[in-house]
Amino acid sequence: MLSVRFWGTRGSIPCPGPSTIVFGGNTSCLEIRADERLIVVDLGTGARLLGEFLVANDCKNRPVDADIFITHTHWDHIIGFPLFTPLFIPTTKLRLWGPVSAENKTLESILKTQLDYQFWPIRMSELSAKMDFAELQETTVDLGDGLIVKTKYLNHPVLCLGYRFEYQGKSIVTAYDHEPFRNLFPTDTTSPSYDKDVAQEGELTALEENEKTAEFFKDADVLIHDSQYTEKEYNNGKQGWGHTTYEYAVSMAQKANVRQLVLFHHDPNHTDAMLEQFEQEYQPTPAKGLLNRAKTLGKSLNVVMAREGITVEA
Repeated sequence: MLSVRFWGTRGSIPCPGPSTIVFGGNTSCLEIRADERLIVVDLGTGARLLGEFLVANDCKNRPVDADIFITHTHWDHIIGFPLFTPLFIPTTKLRLWGPVSAENKTLESILKTQLDYQFWPIRMSELSAKMDFAELQETTVDLGDGLIVKTKYLNHPVLCLGYRFEYQGKSIVTAYDHEPFRNLFPTDTTSPSYDKDVAQEGELTALEENEKTAEFFKDADVLIHDSQYTEKEYNNGKQGWGHTTYEYAVSMAQKANVRQLVLFHHDPNHTDAMLEQFEQEYQPTPAKGLLNRAKTLGKSLNVVMAREGITVEA
């Protein structure tokens, strides 16, 4: 069985409070189970709760042995690392994977910086768990036991990877933090910086990367996709911030013949009431006009909004 449980669903910054109780205020952390294998995607503030759960449950039968995949090293995706309880247990074995930093800093050095004295009272050297670090580019990795992970660069202000986990014919794909690739070169022929060849190359490159992304999603059983904004919010000054819209997430899932779409990385300003409204509004049903392409290649798309604590099976 391949499944994913959500321990943190929020983007950018933790936002606990009375208006975020239903969908949660912790930042991103996913627990993926491939039968006995444990995978964690991101160590946002939700990692604290996951760590406590693992100690209270998994540790009764065996030590924690997990592969942890970091999508990128922005704070909201790693800030829970110092509070991940299995780090303090000598029998814990962790393999941490993540993208190569644009500044040539290793994943290990970035996490270690969080534990500098000015930020945290415990040093990396004081942690008890056995940790191995590996840096990833676009690749395919055989994790053993029939578990495969594939990676794809996403469009974000820092190097960020999407992950596709495949196991026994099932697949779970993560695609956050991400926005559509677009041409960054001037296309206005009256602009002093306009260059026809460069503009055309920019358009082709953006198109190719968006097609590669759709191929990465193809036939996924579960797609966990960035949906921080509505289209109106995105077009009102949010382009280039590295996040995308509900409309785009649904259209990409339909294009890729995805079975279940989980809308993820909720904006801190989106309250429970707003998210409940969006969850209904963006259902791809025949009554929703442009978003009614629910059946693609015979497969019906199910859309849910990520909530802390829910489990979705592939």
